[in-house]
Amino acid sequence: MQWEAVIGLEIHVQLATQSKIFSGASTAFGAEPNTQACAIDLALPGTLPVLNEEALRMAVKFGLAIEAEIGKRSVFARKNYFYPDLPKGYQTSQFEFPIVGKGQVEIELDDGSKKVVGVTRAHLEEDAGKSLHEDFQGMTGIDLNRAGTPLLEIVSEPDLRSAKEAVAYLKKIHAIVTNLGICDGNMAEGSFRCDANVSVRPKGQEKFGTRAEIKNVNSFRFVEKAIQHEIERQIDLIEDGGTVVQETRLYDADKNETRSMRSKEEANDYRYFPCPDLLPVVIDDVYIDAVRQTLPELPDARKARFMQDYGLNDYDAGLLAAYRDMADYFEQVVKGCGDAKQAANWLLGEVSKYLNQAGMEFSELKVPAADLAQLISRILDDTITSKIAKTVFEAMWNGEGTPDAIIESKGLKQVTDSGALEAAIDQVIASCTPQVEQYRAAEPDKRGKMLGFFMGQVMKASGGKANPGQVQGLLKQKLDALCD
Repeated sequence: MQWEAVIGLEIHVQLATQSKIFSGASTAFGAEPNTQACAIDLALPGTLPVLNEEALRMAVKFGLAIEAEIGKRSVFARKNYFYPDLPKGYQTSQFEFPIVGKGQVEIELDDGSKKVVGVTRAHLEEDAGKSLHEDFQGMTGIDLNRAGTPLLEIVSEPDLRSAKEAVAYLKKIHAIVTNLGICDGNMAEGSFRCDANVSVRPKGQEKFGTRAEIKNVNSFRFVEKAIQHEIERQIDLIEDGGTVVQETRLYDADKNETRSMRSKEEANDYRYFPCPDLLPVVIDDVYIDAVRQTLPELPDARKARFMQDYGLNDYDAGLLAAYRDMADYFEQVVKGCGDAKQAANWLLGEVSKYLNQAGMEFSELKVPAADLAQLISRILDDTITSKIAKTVFEAMWNGEGTPDAIIESKGLKQVTDSGALEAAIDQVIASCTPQVEQYRAAEPDKRGKMLGFFMGQVMKASGGKANPGQVQGLLKQKLDALCD
């Protein structure tokens, strides 16, 4: 039997506000445990929450970016459940009347095809604290610093049909929220994480199967692996005569498996009711239009502009336009060197390679855009070869100075003096008699392929500093003269 997966994602976006959603406590990451949880975050008697207007503005901004319905009247509710890191015994969230209603995003798949994924809603809520299970001699520690941090929970329609589609959608939402500046997107710190609802059904069947929810997966790679494993687990279970249980599961990256955590709650299990401490939030078209005016250029629009203005192909333009910091850096490099293709090649090639090897995000890149532009300019004006440029970039990465300073101090300027090049070529020809004889004996139309050997020898003799174009011309001239 052929099976089809049905997947929906609930993405939790930590909004980049300076203070929490209902209090003035700091949201800064990395503070000592329980130093950033105030009386309001803990719902101590006599305290009242006050909505952070910036969190509301950020939510509206996201809704406009995905062309969603904006709730002009949204209501906060209490979601009741008991967990050690939930100090209030309830979570203040939105239920029936969210700030963002139905919208959609378009994703691009590996085969170049595109798919529209529906967004059911995006609602504001407060985060819970964090349970710490390590270094407590078998006990669990509770850190409430995160309690009250503003979240935007983005709920997709069950439109995704594979783990790869789910990751493509997750990356698209990540690109949107980081471009909007409403989230730093740091998955390692928990600023951007998701729950995946996964079920399977016979291909062609309209009715959904029983779903399992995989909680709090915080990397693109692990999301794909967790969903793929869960799909295979459910198929194997059904084909062996078992039934899928509606439950919440955790993904173990070390074992690449999901395991049962608890039975999955329904909405009525949470006993939602309107929060008595918070009035409904009412906004109008004037407010929405004012937020609309602050929208930056979004990834899809920037990609189209990069293709039109810089002549980039679809793939390169998509990668460069996905994130604002890389896109802005790219344009600064192009402005400095005047060659968009070279700038794209360096950013997607050497720069990305060094970042990946160091395990760094692009925002952590220490090489200024002006320096990379200068390096590319030195390739374009024949000061250095492309091969030598990689040596220069390594020195730039290590903080050894600007390209011009490195080229000068290390004596890396390209050799363009024809006399010096001819001397090097003559030396190579004299020391490679067998290869010269083979060249002379070859048919004229076959000799071009044989030039590569001599080119390599001359470049090696010059330490890679000889101008390749000049070397090729002089080599062919001298070798052909020996054939006459």
